[in-house]
Amino acid sequence: MKNKGAMGRVLWVDLSAGTFTTETIDEKIYEHYLAGVGLGVRLLYDRIPAGADPLGPDNVLGLTSGFLCGTGALFMGRWMVMGKSPLTGGWGDSNCGGTFAPAIKRAGYDAVFFTGISEKPVYLKVVNGQPELVDAAHLWGVDAIESERLLVEECGDGKAKAVVIGPAGEKLSLIAGIVNDGGRIAARSGLGAVMGSKRLKGVVLGGKTPVRGADTEQIKSLNKKFMKWFGKGTGLEKVLSAGMLRMFGRMFRVSPVAMAVAPELFRSVMKKFGTISSNVLSSENGDSPVKNWTGSGTKDFPIGSHAKKLDPQKIIDRETKKYKCYSCPLGCGGEVSLKGGGKSHKPEYETTAAFGSMLLNNDIEALFTINDLLNRAGMDTISAGAAAAFTIECLEQGILTSEDVDGLDLKWGNAEAVVALMKKMVAREGIGDLLADGVKMAAQRIGNNAGRFAMHAGGQELPMHDSRFDPGFAVSYSLEPTPGRHTNHGYQWIDLFALHRIFPGLPKTKHLSLVKAKYDPTDKWILQAAASKYMQLVNAAGGCLFGVQLGGNLPLIGYLNAAGGWDHEPDHYLRVGARIQALRQAFNFKHGIRPLQDYKLPARATGEEPLKTGPMKGVTLDMKRLGEDFLNGMGWDPQTAKPTRATLTELGLADVAVEIDAG
Repeated sequence: MKNKGAMGRVLWVDLSAGTFTTETIDEKIYEHYLAGVGLGVRLLYDRIPAGADPLGPDNVLGLTSGFLCGTGALFMGRWMVMGKSPLTGGWGDSNCGGTFAPAIKRAGYDAVFFTGISEKPVYLKVVNGQPELVDAAHLWGVDAIESERLLVEECGDGKAKAVVIGPAGEKLSLIAGIVNDGGRIAARSGLGAVMGSKRLKGVVLGGKTPVRGADTEQIKSLNKKFMKWFGKGTGLEKVLSAGMLRMFGRMFRVSPVAMAVAPELFRSVMKKFGTISSNVLSSENGDSPVKNWTGSGTKDFPIGSHAKKLDPQKIIDRETKKYKCYSCPLGCGGEVSLKGGGKSHKPEYETTAAFGSMLLNNDIEALFTINDLLNRAGMDTISAGAAAAFTIECLEQGILTSEDVDGLDLKWGNAEAVVALMKKMVAREGIGDLLADGVKMAAQRIGNNAGRFAMHAGGQELPMHDSRFDPGFAVSYSLEPTPGRHTNHGYQWIDLFALHRIFPGLPKTKHLSLVKAKYDPTDKWILQAAASKYMQLVNAAGGCLFGVQLGGNLPLIGYLNAAGGWDHEPDHYLRVGARIQALRQAFNFKHGIRPLQDYKLPARATGEEPLKTGPMKGVTLDMKRLGEDFLNGMGWDPQTAKPTRATLTELGLADVAVEIDAG
């Protein structure tokens, strides 16, 4: 694979034995799966035995870099962690930006995989091509941000990059993630707990192995063309304000139709504010879940007032500098100053909604404090916010008592009590120990029908995009191989992908449609199945969701052909995404997951318990129709969600069909 994007080899680390093995990967594997999630699922499907304990020695933890990372292609700087999820019991993966992805390749690998369990805390160091397991006892208990700094300092290579777990991962919280770049987190699927179970504190990689695509001049040419488009219309960023975003949100709220999201507007909004632009857009239009999904602009929580108090301008006024991930021209992130001194990553929309509208909280300072606290702990803010909302409602309903929650004055809008609750969750103390494994486990332990208030799919807490507002998210949350995830696809994402510009033959998205809270029987299901495959292609390439949400302008297919030295048509790459999806779903069936039962959405998320006020008033989703259309579009059995034998065979996975049919 020399000069063809990938490095052609992966490192296996046996933590039980303390040994290392380098495996050479056949070039055809890259052509059929690329790298990233594709390479990972191809190797781990075979090597994690059915029934493996996610926190046991048989589970494999993989860190992978995308195929295009390091080739010069724009927006291609993502890395992924994967393995069997202790949160859902099925396939688990999580995606993260920052600067760690190119470090994997510069160390000479496309991925690093960990098996077994170390007898004591260790970290992996790879410098100048030499892997070594180093005692990490002195780092156990140290927060993630400080641990990362120390790993880089100790390795002796100032340009090295590291990923670590914080106290949440060490204490095996099932909502723990893995941290890099001072607070960027691969947060979902609970894989920080897998890392903690292996007593692996971190990974630090240094190296200078060159990374090149087959045709670097073509990649430069594609970049130049893209940047010409990307630089147009930047004047909008100068006049764009939070007030304008509130106006757009209100307009969408009262409009009987939905308007397709314009990629030019998306680019400008993201460049100026980042994801917190949704603090006002999503709050106003009904996209943000409110009060543990029971409200949507309710009288006790006026959305307009909430949007003003969590104004994104107020947050970026605290920015000390902009933050960009590797190979990113957008720069949606930022560092902010904390009230008591110090700095932290700017909170993302998911965090501000999970601890904002979900809890009826308008306190920005509390949001900053919680964001920094959970970044240092290495805990998923989506899941943690959902756990807080679940607890408050259980108290309100009399299922929990004040004594059960250690006397905390937990109620809607009391930010001080929520901060105290988060500290208990990180430390696994008192009520925090109950909640640190997520709302599904907490509800099972509490009993008394507490599951009514646990907003999750398959154990994974739902994101901050209301599926009643966007039915595409309802499909994504319940039928994707990793449930409860907003980064796969929804109707809003389909608008921004403009897949018809990439894959000839797909229908165009409509500028106006009755998408809002209604089933669209025309083309959406075709595009949603295509988007599901496309996002796994993006994840295998190492691409950023925001980069591909630019109206089809990012030349992903051109990048892949140039880097790999290939000349494939776009449909070849959509089949790559389909192959990855089929294998991820097959992994679930191999491990006993039955998605239609195990990943079913709560009644609130589908409108089976209809709202009585707000933009989503009276909305109930036709989940049967939505699910059947999507599954047919994927080539999966609509009665079981299992990839059909015909689909698997057509994708070159006939052996997988035999195994999961036998199971």
